[in-house]
Amino acid sequence: MNFQGSRRRGEDGIAVVIDFLLSNAQLILGVGGAAVLGIATLAVKRLIERAGRAADEEEKVKQKMAESWEELSLVSASPTMIKKGIEGVVLKHVAKAARQQKADLSQQPQTSSPEVPSKPKSKRLQPCVLSLQERLQQYYHTRAALAPDEVRRAQSLAVDICTEIQAFLHSRLPDMPLGEMSLGGSLLDDLQVVSADHACLLVPLQLEASLWRLIPGEETLLTHPLHWMVRRVNLEYFPRGLSYWDRYLVGGYLSAEAVVNMFSKAVMETINWLSISSTLDCLVRPVQGGPDLRLEIRPGNEEGAESSDPPLFISMLPLLREEDVVLTAQPELTSPWVNAWHLSLYPWENRRLTRLDTADDGYRRHALKILKAVCRLNPSLRPLGAAPLTNLVLRLSDSESDWSEISLAVRFQQCIEELIGYLEQGALHSYFKPAVNLLSGLSEDQVDQMGFMLYCAVSEPEILLI
Repeated sequence: MNFQGSRRRGEDGIAVVIDFLLSNAQLILGVGGAAVLGIATLAVKRLIERAGRAADEEEKVKQKMAESWEELSLVSASPTMIKKGIEGVVLKHVAKAARQQKADLSQQPQTSSPEVPSKPKSKRLQPCVLSLQERLQQYYHTRAALAPDEVRRAQSLAVDICTEIQAFLHSRLPDMPLGEMSLGGSLLDDLQVVSADHACLLVPLQLEASLWRLIPGEETLLTHPLHWMVRRVNLEYFPRGLSYWDRYLVGGYLSAEAVVNMFSKAVMETINWLSISSTLDCLVRPVQGGPDLRLEIRPGNEEGAESSDPPLFISMLPLLREEDVVLTAQPELTSPWVNAWHLSLYPWENRRLTRLDTADDGYRRHALKILKAVCRLNPSLRPLGAAPLTNLVLRLSDSESDWSEISLAVRFQQCIEELIGYLEQGALHSYFKPAVNLLSGLSEDQVDQMGFMLYCAVSEPEILLI
């Protein structure tokens, strides 16, 4: 007997055994028995061959898909090709792979037993294909938007922490001139996405208007539009010591770093967090090792019985207000300049978005939350923070007036295309401070990876909504 291998799966295994039985049946069963056996096994062999042909077609489909995605992976292995016309290559391979998969799957034969009657066509379940508009709405409700109960729970915890810290400072440092502490940031303004995991505790410092002057960043030696300074003035009439904040002067300027260090010692290292944890029925502890003032709150108790729920981080943010200018003490943003204060553009951006949506019942904030969720959940796009995405929507709003719900898909695709253009230029300028490049903190490798992912999403935007 010659058991040579064959490329057809229908001639392997049982089919070889059947051929052997048919060729030797006359010797074993005689002529009549061989005929009966031949008739009985013919149907079985045909079914096996038919199944083999279907399997061959399936292998061809898989082979074609593997070749397409293998070529695509070779392209993605060299992300720096994005600046050499990679968009054409990516779009061609992605579109080809998608079309080939749909065509092959639609032509693939369905194997079924002849004895089992097929169900009426009217009772078959038709696949539900969602449009991009529907996918975006689904993504918003399942990924971007937060549950109201989750938001209320996080806000309640943050308010409780705020109350405890404010009471402690009033009792420990009663002469420190502070304004009323409050919550701020994306959690309060309904711009937080994916999960309610961070909040901002605003601690306003009260300065005497006649003793202090806020100097714009362009007028300082730093010449950075976001790095402001706070100068002590009228020293000839009001010598040092008249203001509480004179003790944090460095070279004639109020030092943001010195203020942060003071709050770190007075609050983070002094408050009895075990007692507060017991009162609030959760674990509260300061985050050590960073330049910012941050607390970590986990559901649980002081014995260490922690919940599986994600922690809530609360950042304590000292700030100065003068009319519509808000300066924050964030050494992580102004380092290595110890005297520099950071000009926060967030209040201006949020106010502008709110006014635009209120004027035309638009979905700009809706689109922004989808973009933020996409970037946060996609590893390649994660370096894109909230500020570049907010300014992207603001700039697109100047050229596009229709931000209604039915145009959400069109605006989403436009945001992808606009963002690709900004990445190619290497610059996305701030809406309110054009001298500030919001992409300056990204490395070349990060820009290439983000650009490659967005190029793929031009023809298949659904890949961002997985």
